[in-house]
Amino acid sequence: MLIGDVARRSGVSARMLRHYDSLGLVRPTGRSGAGYREYSDEDIRLIFQVESLRSLGLSLRDVRRALDDPGFAPSDLVDDLIQRTRQRIADELDLLTRLRRIGAAEPAGWEDVLQVVALLQALGSPSAGRRQRAALSSVDGAQVPVEALVEAALNESDPNVAGALRWALAQSGDGGLALLADGLRSPQADVRERAVRTIAEIPHDAATDVLREALASPDVVVRGYAALALGARRVAEAVPTLIDMVVEETKDAEAADVLGVLATDPAEADRIATSLADCLARGTLTPSARRRLTEALADIPGSTAARALVGLSQDDDRAVALTATSILTLREGAGKLREAAGKLRDGTGRRRHGAGPGTMPDGPLA
Repeated sequence: MLIGDVARRSGVSARMLRHYDSLGLVRPTGRSGAGYREYSDEDIRLIFQVESLRSLGLSLRDVRRALDDPGFAPSDLVDDLIQRTRQRIADELDLLTRLRRIGAAEPAGWEDVLQVVALLQALGSPSAGRRQRAALSSVDGAQVPVEALVEAALNESDPNVAGALRWALAQSGDGGLALLADGLRSPQADVRERAVRTIAEIPHDAATDVLREALASPDVVVRGYAALALGARRVAEAVPTLIDMVVEETKDAEAADVLGVLATDPAEADRIATSLADCLARGTLTPSARRRLTEALADIPGSTAARALVGLSQDDDRAVALTATSILTLREGAGKLREAAGKLRDGTGRRRHGAGPGTMPDGPLA
């Protein structure tokens, strides 16, 4: 069979067949009377073998080794091909991601494209300073795709850069919220923590909804950050988790402070005080946990908290009793100060309605 026929039937170009011949990879068995290459059935079978091995990613050099050496073991070569293929796929996916992000920035011209490329490279820089400047520049009008900011925020270990990225995402709206919510389900604990801390700084209702869902997370760190953020937004659903944080000594001081913020609502104050008192009544708590719960009552106003403290001042645990007594004393002192201040304000008000300081009264001096 002449080379043209072989090319048509095999799908291998005549040029490539000549290249195989020059390499000694597939040499035609004979020549025609006119000097044209003639391929036998065995030659054609060898061509298909070469093409099959090339389809696996083997170089022509490797193909020749495989065909010429009867003792050639393919396992090592195949393992190497697997690694190279994985790397090539990873590189292609990385390129695809960069192209998608450039497209999402909707560049108006090549200058915009170059700017986005430069910022993406800066976000991946080994220099923390460059990463931080790239994050901050995204708020100054630079076209940094929100996907890139989210990826950087979820993987950033430097606290200063991480803070800049969280701030940048908080300014960018809620476009990255879905990706951050995915981060809450990451198998990596540090990624989950970065995700919830970033969501906590996004001042949108959609972020609040995600934080509500995060209260049910099996990760205690995620639940804690979500509860602190929700409490600061005066979302009462965070109260049970905040009380658990006080009991478990997980950011207990911050949790107690946020309970105090929620308790500025009188109705909520009574509910929080009741929940703290119910928790204190459990017989399974450690002495230190009961003391922390008692301290948490210090920032809860209202009669419910006061009654709970009066009862705790007689507690069998001396540390709890002393803590409750001290809080009651401070509250009583604060109450007297408020009363005195109120009287002073009343007195000032009467002077304002009268002649006022520095003027003569209307009546005679008696």
